[in-house]
Amino acid sequence: MNKFFQRNIDKTGRLIRAGIGVAFLVGAVAAYRLHWLASFGFAVGGLFCLFEATRGWCVARACGIKTRW
Repeated sequence: MNKFFQRNIDKTGRLIRAGIGVAFLVGAVAAYRLHWLASFGFAVGGLFCLFEATRGWCVARACGIKTRW
């Protein structure tokens, strides 16, 4: 399991995932007025993207999917 969570993205990929995470969190705040469940989904997605950026790890790459960044 430790090998699954090893770093697999570079600085560019980390910055892109951090940007996506922040955008999702902003979307969560905006979606709160519409529906709390949509807001919750955006918040979970945003936090997960920030986790990937902080860790330097991409779940898609860990599963063998080739990504651009």
